Amino acid sequence: MKKVLQIPAAPSPIGPYSQAILKNETLYVSGQIPIDPVSGNLIDTSVEASTRQVMENISALIKEAGMTMDDIVKCSIFLKNLDNFTTVNEIYGEYFRSNPPARETVQVAKLPLDVEVEISCIAIK
Repeated sequence: MKKVLQIPAAPSPIGPYSQAILKNETLYVSGQIPIDPVSGNLIDTSVEASTRQVMENISALIKEAGMTMDDIVKCSIFLKNLDNFTTVNEIYGEYFRSNPPARETVQVAKLPLDVEVEISCIAIK
């Protein structure tokens, strides 16, 4: 049976999807964009601030599932501008000090709310 995670420490979905789904020992985290879950405001002052907010949103969902960032096995990073790859990569790397997950990073034409970065992931306990 799947369990839907809906927590106040991550932004509410802006469409018909769940923040995350826990099925057995696997957590599927929907693409997170830089929305502050407390204020509901978009954090778009810089790609650095946006990336940190996205990673904090992911961290909150991982923690709620009783997991750690080390349990993440796969991430997908979507960037509006691949020129931001190095900046996003540096901040992302702060959350995965050793044995980082598999991942891909792609540039896309447009993201929800016209944000700079969106990240989704899969974690297995």
